[in-house]
Amino acid sequence: MSRLEDLEAFIHIAETGSLTKAARNLGRSLQAVSRSLAALEEDVGVQLVHRTTRHSSLSEAGEAFFRRVKPAMEEIGEARLEVADRRAAPSGLLRVGAPVLFGPDFLVPIIAQYMRAYPQIEVDLQLTDAFVDLATAGLDLVVRIADLPDSGLQGRRLGALRRVVFGAPSYFKQHGRPAHPSELRQHACIVRSVDQGPGQWAFQIDGKRRNVGVQGPFRTNTMAAIYSAVSAGLGIGYSPLWQIRQLLDAGQVEVILENFESKPVPIHALWQENRLPPAKVRAFVDYLAAGLKLDRF
Repeated sequence: MSRLEDLEAFIHIAETGSLTKAARNLGRSLQAVSRSLAALEEDVGVQLVHRTTRHSSLSEAGEAFFRRVKPAMEEIGEARLEVADRRAAPSGLLRVGAPVLFGPDFLVPIIAQYMRAYPQIEVDLQLTDAFVDLATAGLDLVVRIADLPDSGLQGRRLGALRRVVFGAPSYFKQHGRPAHPSELRQHACIVRSVDQGPGQWAFQIDGKRRNVGVQGPFRTNTMAAIYSAVSAGLGIGYSPLWQIRQLLDAGQVEVILENFESKPVPIHALWQENRLPPAKVRAFVDYLAAGLKLDRF
């Protein structure tokens, strides 16, 4: 069986087109690289490289062999790094992105546990509702609450969160309680004006996802203002359940149309596409998976 160092020498020769450059890249002597190539060719029984005094090029068999061997050697290299990485405790700076309202209540307590467990870790938490590019923003990981398209990122699903329709008891007492999403058109609904589709609320009706268009005399650009307006009885709102849990527990609002709720929105931890996320990222994702308690949301 060919030795790994012989295969490494062959790959470097193929990529550089030179035994001399391959030897320099590997930190080995030219003679050692030449012996590795000769041993590999003897092992496979065909000539892999055409040699001249100035240049080396792959034979047809060498091209086919290179296409098969290169990915396998990359896998072996990643396996070596993974074993070494797992021996080391997470350390360094972890840059995390998350939604503005979700971060303080849900992530910061988990971050505190994580930092106590790994004293060599520092965390930079960036809160934004924009879907920033991880590489451009310099983030190691983001937590996103959305139905995600194929983004070229790797991730781990952490759960799902409900979206609900809600209103104040005072509003329902005065205007009645809608029993079907279509009845929302006869009610004052509070719309966030900056949404991509303002006034389009999603429901599950007759087993299918359907949007219902709503409107009302009051609109605003922030969810915080919507919660205040709904609590004051100005109309009906639509929101992730986790954002209004305190209002619900305090009896300031009530959830309606629960039988027509759209499918819960998935929540993911995402990192840049890489078969081997660093130990600090892997450990933090494990803490998120264990620590996020989403049963009530």
